[in-house]
Amino acid sequence: MSRFTSTPGFSRRRFLALGSGFSLAAALPVAGLSAAPARAEPRFSGDPFALGVASGDPEPDGAVLWTRLAPDPLAADGRGGMAGYKVPVTWQIAEDPGFRRVRSAGVEWAVPELGHSVHAEVRGLEPDREYWYRFRTGRHVSAAGRTRTAPAADAGIASMAFAFVSCQNYADGHFTAFRHLAGEDVDVVVHLGDYIYEGGGQGTAGRGHLPAREIHSLADYRVRYGQYKLDPDLQAEHAAHPWIVVLDDHEVDNNWADGLDGGDVGGAEFAARRAAAFQAYYENLPLRRSSLPAGPYMQLYRRLSYGTLAQFHVVDTRQFRDNQACGDGRQFDCDDRLDPARTMLGAEQEAWLLDGLTRSRTTWDVMANQIMTMQGDSAEGIEQAFGMDTWDGYAAARQRLFDGVEKRGIGNFVVVTGDAHRSVAADLKHDFDDPASATVGVEFLGTSVSSGGNGSDQDEWGRVWLQENPHMKFHNVQRGYGVCEVTRESWRTDYRVVPYVSTPGAPVTTRARVHVTAGRPGIQEVEQPAAPQP
Repeated sequence: MSRFTSTPGFSRRRFLALGSGFSLAAALPVAGLSAAPARAEPRFSGDPFALGVASGDPEPDGAVLWTRLAPDPLAADGRGGMAGYKVPVTWQIAEDPGFRRVRSAGVEWAVPELGHSVHAEVRGLEPDREYWYRFRTGRHVSAAGRTRTAPAADAGIASMAFAFVSCQNYADGHFTAFRHLAGEDVDVVVHLGDYIYEGGGQGTAGRGHLPAREIHSLADYRVRYGQYKLDPDLQAEHAAHPWIVVLDDHEVDNNWADGLDGGDVGGAEFAARRAAAFQAYYENLPLRRSSLPAGPYMQLYRRLSYGTLAQFHVVDTRQFRDNQACGDGRQFDCDDRLDPARTMLGAEQEAWLLDGLTRSRTTWDVMANQIMTMQGDSAEGIEQAFGMDTWDGYAAARQRLFDGVEKRGIGNFVVVTGDAHRSVAADLKHDFDDPASATVGVEFLGTSVSSGGNGSDQDEWGRVWLQENPHMKFHNVQRGYGVCEVTRESWRTDYRVVPYVSTPGAPVTTRARVHVTAGRPGIQEVEQPAAPQP
């Protein structure tokens, strides 16, 4: 039985209510109904596999294998140098990197309606083992990628390792962190959002965005993904490990909220932009057909398990949230953020999450989350100030989640988070304003790959955070990623950092190791082997 579960997060009625401006054409190729003529032996102006390969959403019997045909990924029309015909693409998956023991093979059509992307959902593999895969079309063969299936659902595995990462602004610096991550011994990588940035920033690292403006159309989004995916460090990491992905805001627009039923960010113009952004996201990531967008809606929240050791509850904190309270930004006095009617996840997803936590039989339950869950008071003294885009702006919704975790006896609740361009390890408290209140879990906030530039070990914001938020146990503002080593008895998160991203080639070090013990809520120890000397 598959352990991948999908719950519809929107209704067809709601989609159709937006009017006839959106087409279900993107769904047609899945049903074999592409209107494009076929080209069995295509000719390409360049390497059709220039964007590399990837795999994702590993299950015990398989994974998604991805590529996208694009001999000219930066072509302004967004077609990647491809004409309007469909192309057969053969895939192979083998038990060895030399492909002497091919385990399975098949053919997928790369169609123009989906940017000539390929999402092969492979089944029939053995659980908890490595495989190598590649693609072929005409005379061209892709680079090989490595993937790994998940353990069987009832497997009592002793340990696993995963990495979490987010926020890769191409213009802000080099993706050196991905090159180092490609060499880590992990089972899977969890990407928590901001895979691209939608702005037109040119930065100072000689990696200005293409197109050189803020993007809105499908063609624009496709070109932007093409630029990012040409990065050799990102390609190396995709080829090294399977990924679990979820988007945040910059894949569409900064700090966007649902808004399609009205409000400040609503309307057909934003819905069209969101539909284009979602389609480009699907075309360029290793997602299952269950995540194929329907206009401006896309199914992203889902669960994946690693035996009886860990279960990942991947949440979507963008599509179903209410608009940010008090005009967004950092607010000192905003009663609206406490309104119990406000939601971050939407009622359906909130129930899905708590139900899944209740039913879970794994040692660790991991919420893969985009926006900081912990309280982050950023004002010194008696006053308090909070960011309205984080869970602080949806405080009652956060309290419902924490109350549900407590009432259901979820003993080892861990949240991994992106977005903030800084690393923070913190206890999650029933009442953040009372340090003596119950600890309901821990959160590992991860830094960015490159967003924000080189970063530093500490900054003024971090000084205030550590001073005003005693639940925060570690803080750092360098670029990098997190690696989690998980056993039945313990959890360790290593914060891996690079000293600069303005130029390539930076080394990686472990800035901190944070320890959690199963059955003992809260962070037990923080080691800082790479702490700066006074």
